[in-house]
Amino acid sequence: MRKILIFGNSGSGKSTLARHIAGKEGLAHLDLDLLAWLPISPPQRRTIEESRIRINSFLQEQNGWVVEGCYTDLLVLLKHEATEIIFMDLGVEQCIVNARNRPWEPHKYKTQEAQDANLEMLVSWIREYNLRSDAVSYQSHRNFYDTFQGNKRIYTENQVNKH
Repeated sequence: MRKILIFGNSGSGKSTLARHIAGKEGLAHLDLDLLAWLPISPPQRRTIEESRIRINSFLQEQNGWVVEGCYTDLLVLLKHEATEIIFMDLGVEQCIVNARNRPWEPHKYKTQEAQDANLEMLVSWIREYNLRSDAVSYQSHRNFYDTFQGNKRIYTENQVNKH
């Protein structure tokens, strides 16, 4: 069974590609956003240990999967299990276009209006991708990709219509 990690900037198409592959191949799908954040307002990251427990539970329940997210500090917890990785390395401007056009994500936002209210903050965050030096930065993703020893691909454009 395939065990795929998909990562990249917000708006790069990670979720869309992950849902497509999972549906086509009957694989479980996990969005790391659901494990990375506590369900409180304002948002606050879970500790790595709390996320590790949730990730391990997911791994025990699934044979084949697609996990997607931008958190390199969580991706490394899955690296030893993954059969392949996909780096969604779209340009920042394309990620912004994708973010502005994304449908409502009810698993993340209670309403479309709540998602829309967050859009400009998200666009600003997307723009900072190449400037950040943390676990959700371009450099962190590039290093993760470069050091992965298995099957790996980089996509520089949207993929779902190509599969």
